[in-house]
Amino acid sequence: MKNEKALWKPGTMIYPAPAVMVSCGNRETGYNIITIAWTGTVCSDPAMCCISIRPERFSHGIIKRTGEFVINLTTEALARATDWCGVKSGRDVDKFKEMGLTPVPAQKVHAPLIAESPLNIECRVVDIRPLGSHDMFLAEVLAINADKNLISPATGAFKLSKASPLCYLHGNYYSLGRYIGKFGWSVEKRPAAKRKKKA
Repeated sequence: MKNEKALWKPGTMIYPAPAVMVSCGNRETGYNIITIAWTGTVCSDPAMCCISIRPERFSHGIIKRTGEFVINLTTEALARATDWCGVKSGRDVDKFKEMGLTPVPAQKVHAPLIAESPLNIECRVVDIRPLGSHDMFLAEVLAINADKNLISPATGAFKLSKASPLCYLHGNYYSLGRYIGKFGWSVEKRPAAKRKKKA
């Protein structure tokens, strides 16, 4: 039996999406955090990413002026702070202070890292593209800061899954579920013993 499809008007339905906290600003003018789901990788070499922000948001003006920001990945433990920083405005509150988050110096940009985040991506804006409701900030990745506790001593691999990453799904937050397989697992050859056992 075929699954019947309901036709909807065009909308933003590419889910799940990462729920990230983007930090911006500098020590002189102050720091801010904006929660964003419209973010993603756009190129691997050179490493580039993007975030999309409504022009009326407080952080839009900050990032447009400074030309830099930090994408901070979020976790289940940061779920409340992630949501709170998305509904409150930096015009009215100090989000770092209110949520007990720690701003620490970045390596390549003036915007701070969020210490509690397992991975911080330092970015420099290379282009701003007005698209309608949002402006897309296209950026070059300048540096990655990874929590050493999540790096395997044996392989050097970064195990973000151990931090219970947070994702956003049509208005709701979820932590990631069970492991299914690595990239390419569908075509890799299995050992003969395993094939016979399954047969």
